[in-house]
Amino acid sequence: MSYQNRKQKILTIVETEGEIDVKTLAQVLDISEITIRRDLTLMASDGLVFRTHGGAMKLSLANIPVSFEHKTTINIEQKDYICRLSAQEIMDGDIIFMDCGSTVFRLCQFIKNKRIKIITNSLPVVYELLNTEVSINLIGGELDDKRQSIHGKIAVEHIERYKADKAFVGIDGISVENGLSAASEKEAEITSAMAANARKTYLLCDSSKLGKDKYLKFAPLTIVDVLVTDEQGAVLKQYQDLGINVLN
Repeated sequence: MSYQNRKQKILTIVETEGEIDVKTLAQVLDISEITIRRDLTLMASDGLVFRTHGGAMKLSLANIPVSFEHKTTINIEQKDYICRLSAQEIMDGDIIFMDCGSTVFRLCQFIKNKRIKIITNSLPVVYELLNTEVSINLIGGELDDKRQSIHGKIAVEHIERYKADKAFVGIDGISVENGLSAASEKEAEITSAMAANARKTYLLCDSSKLGKDKYLKFAPLTIVDVLVTDEQGAVLKQYQDLGINVLN
């Protein structure tokens, strides 16, 4: 069966069921799970479905803007591994910052039943956690359509009014030589503000970003308390030697 035929069949099933897992799709279509995973990743990148851990959901249920949803499909297994580890650090009663990163967004699926308060600038995070046990404080300011997030001077001032137990933030690049780097000033100032106003800062970073420097160097590694990553290699020792705890 060609990809185009599989795609149409998958779309019909997802539209009917709303959400379905890889194993069920493989059984229904009599195709390997590896092929189904590859098809779902391609379909998600085209904005046809929302890729969930272990399956797919139709976009109307996910309530995730398509442009942001594209980014959540990159390195999805690594991101979910990182977010499972991170969720174990969150306890009932915690107040936490969550930024607009695509990895941080995937943390939502693992914390829906926790009685916590989140402070976030991410609209996708808000959509995902509506009608759950989580209490939401949405940061105010200017809306970035592409990132589906709030940025700017007012957003930073909003963050500075609150104190959180923990901050969960993403990053575009991190290196021992140059610290943290970002693709834009807007995201850098949000990360810095959240880290400054949290008792403990967790950096959620998949292995593809380790040892990489991006456009804007904006903060030293000392603002990070815990590095949560899928990396298993010796490269982590250099971060540990600088006093950063590593969860992997």
